[in-house]
Amino acid sequence: MPVIRYLALGDSYTIGESVPENERWSILLAGLLGQNGHPAEVAIIARTGWTTTELWEGIQAREINPPYDLVSLLIGVNNQYRGYDTDEYREQFVFLLKKSIDYAGGNPSRVIVLSIPDWGATPFASGRDRAQIAKDIDAFNAVNRAETEKAGAPYVDVTPVSREAVNDPSLIAGDGLHPSGKMYAEWAKLALPVALRILQDAISR
Repeated sequence: MPVIRYLALGDSYTIGESVPENERWSILLAGLLGQNGHPAEVAIIARTGWTTTELWEGIQAREINPPYDLVSLLIGVNNQYRGYDTDEYREQFVFLLKKSIDYAGGNPSRVIVLSIPDWGATPFASGRDRAQIAKDIDAFNAVNRAETEKAGAPYVDVTPVSREAVNDPSLIAGDGLHPSGKMYAEWAKLALPVALRILQDAISR
């Protein structure tokens, strides 16, 4: 069985800030793929705090060896956190999405875009305007969803799960801001059927 080459691009949510490496959602997804007959190795380009611009700088600083069988992209929360506008985000997200498609051999159906989770549901946001944060996150997600669908790539919405943290503290890591391994496991489960469909389509061609 050939090993699936998977490239995960993003920020703290992809590098798994505050959780062990084996609890990162991309690593968990690779494990689930292996259990389903698709052993996978993951290359991660991500860092806590990265915006769209910084992700591109990070990509340029790394050696990329396309084509990858699977690419995931989750980026934008730091654009929102820093108060950047959605028009700028749209332009930069589209650029990164096109690059992701290039890395997937030019095939948009091999790129999975994840929505931005809502950090307003975390203890870190206590005392802040959580309704406004949710509104802003929704605005950024409306952009990345629309552009993902326009490009013909699959989209996985993890934002509703992230908002469950308001009533379930076990979904948040010890830092009070980032997801716990439990939440990342839920993201991996949401992404799994999409990834399996991608790989099955590739095999059947």
